Amino acid sequence: MKPKQTITNADRDGGVNVLVLAASRSGAADSVARLQDKSNKCLVEIGGRPMIEIVVGAILATGLSRKVYISIEPGVLPGGLPQLGKWLQQDRVRLVPSCDNLAASVLAAAQGEEMLPLVVTTGDNALHGPEIVADFIGQFLAGGGDVGVGLTEERDVAGEFPDSGLFWHRMKDGNYSACNLYGLRNARALKAVDVFAGGGQFGKRHWRILKAFGIMPFVYYKLRVMTAAQLMRRIGKNLGVTIDTIMLPYAGGPIDVDNPASFALTERTLLARGAGRA
Repeated sequence: MKPKQTITNADRDGGVNVLVLAASRSGAADSVARLQDKSNKCLVEIGGRPMIEIVVGAILATGLSRKVYISIEPGVLPGGLPQLGKWLQQDRVRLVPSCDNLAASVLAAAQGEEMLPLVVTTGDNALHGPEIVADFIGQFLAGGGDVGVGLTEERDVAGEFPDSGLFWHRMKDGNYSACNLYGLRNARALKAVDVFAGGGQFGKRHWRILKAFGIMPFVYYKLRVMTAAQLMRRIGKNLGVTIDTIMLPYAGGPIDVDNPASFALTERTLLARGAGRA
């Protein structure tokens, strides 16, 4: 059962701006983009629709976004994407140029207070329906932290996707994976963005946790002596911000389209949903 969406404060505050990070990774061509010979994996059709349109469409369907910004290399969009073209024409969506890394792209798009509060997500979370996005936005705006981080527990995924291939952060109170949903409430929150300057993938590269968050959070993480919320608060203290841990019990929350296997899983799920299955 999905949780009741907490949208009262979102309605009161007029929603949030949303930034979708959609730039190609540097280096070798992305394995998902190669499936359909695309220049960017967000252009790949999945379940019959371009992935970037699925992601943006879910955000717009919440009714809680002031405007959606897509951070991507210049010249990649919107050719061949008629629905995205309509959204751009209606000024519901805008394109902003990406930078060399995630942190620089977010900071360049944020432009200080005028873009805040800002929710940041990625262009490959095709299983993020309007429900999870609305739930995150509602919980984020109802909270008080400078930063909001969306997490899903392993037990919420295992029933529907037992072979998801996800990496799990093992905490005192359970195993969690990030959902690529982050909230930045104020200018102070932008200080925390620098931890992504070297890229994400903290679970797969533990040295990045040490480098980004400091020695003690790394030790607590490895020893599993803190709950997820406690560890986030400790990390926030090191970064000089307050962090709200936002729990999102949706099976598809942590699943992004990173490789051919996750592409196939996501496409099967989208087609099943289109046929009327949950």
